[in-house]
Amino acid sequence: MNIHEKQDVSFLFGSLGSGASSVAGSNFLSDYAAIKNGSYGKLMKAYYAEGQDTAPSAGSGKSSTKNILKKLEEEKKNPRVSKDVQAANANLTSGLSSLNKSLSTLQNSTTYTDTENGKSAADKVVSAVKTFVADYNNVVNASKGSTLTGKTAYVANMMSSTAANSGKLSEIGVKVNSNGTLEVDEARLKAADLSKVQELFSADDIMSYGSRLASRVQYAGITTGKNTTDKTDQTDKTETGKPVISGAAGLKADSKTLADGELYQKVKDQDGTEKYEVDKIFSVAKSFVSNYNRMFDTAESSSNSGVVANLTSIREKTAKNADVLKQFGINVDAKGRMKIDEDTFKKADMSKVQDFFKDYGSSVATNASLVDYYMNTQANAGSGYTANGAYNVQGGSGYTGIM
Repeated sequence: MNIHEKQDVSFLFGSLGSGASSVAGSNFLSDYAAIKNGSYGKLMKAYYAEGQDTAPSAGSGKSSTKNILKKLEEEKKNPRVSKDVQAANANLTSGLSSLNKSLSTLQNSTTYTDTENGKSAADKVVSAVKTFVADYNNVVNASKGSTLTGKTAYVANMMSSTAANSGKLSEIGVKVNSNGTLEVDEARLKAADLSKVQELFSADDIMSYGSRLASRVQYAGITTGKNTTDKTDQTDKTETGKPVISGAAGLKADSKTLADGELYQKVKDQDGTEKYEVDKIFSVAKSFVSNYNRMFDTAESSSNSGVVANLTSIREKTAKNADVLKQFGINVDAKGRMKIDEDTFKKADMSKVQDFFKDYGSSVATNASLVDYYMNTQANAGSGYTANGAYNVQGGSGYTGIM
């Protein structure tokens, strides 16, 4: 083998040295026939033969090449993870646990009250915010080098929520940096209105910044693979041909029915008076509530960016219309689940129900359809990564490529 051939082979195996995640290595390994029968196979045999202390026996070349190829294909199936990645995976897992605790402190009402031993609420809040910022930054930094896609998916969504609340965070002395980390202006934090901090992290408001972060952190924490330090998490997978029954498809159908004027066509009673078929409308509304809750119960723990984005959209629309829904006997609890009161609904003005669901129902149907799509057709794309390796979260384009 001449010097050029050695350089070519060294380059090939240098590319593979970083593991099967290398694009060059992946392309090289994927074409088994070309390696085995083409020039690369000859180069490999010559390359490894030179490293042997004794000359290979006759006929051993093919066996040696097969062993090499078998070894390389095994490495492709079970890629090795570097120590840096292992450390990042471990730090992300432990960091999420710490962040969950610091968020809980900021969501606890006792944090905002003075204590008997003389410690003021202001001091407690400043300390809690600084701890939160440190834990948040540890998670963001660890996620950048982690292969636990079932967790980094939630971190990306968490960062998107943070970006959307940058103005409110700035008011309490917390700056959002361009790389997604947070920075505390202690003087401004100490001068901040404690009620604004409490409102921002409110546990009672499901749409508050703190509640949304707590939800993402909670699900990121429970999305763990069998080996959290050596392998990439695999989430949201379904058996071929068996769809995920999430309630999303049912919610889509119910939403469309409630938005359709046909449901509200009046019929004449025995006296010839035109009336709404209230029982029929209530039946659909009851099914809507059931499928709504079922969808969130099933899909809320998904790390698929498409599922997360559309659930968030539905949750926001529902929160904005909670007062109107309440007029129809549909109440939304602190966890975002619905409950319908039959008597209140049936006494409501059906023309107003129709007007409301014409827009709200159509909008929810669109998002529910996408949730169903991502939970099934795109189930194996759970991480939400784009073809070029960037992370894709709707509403979080400002952080695309950071992860």
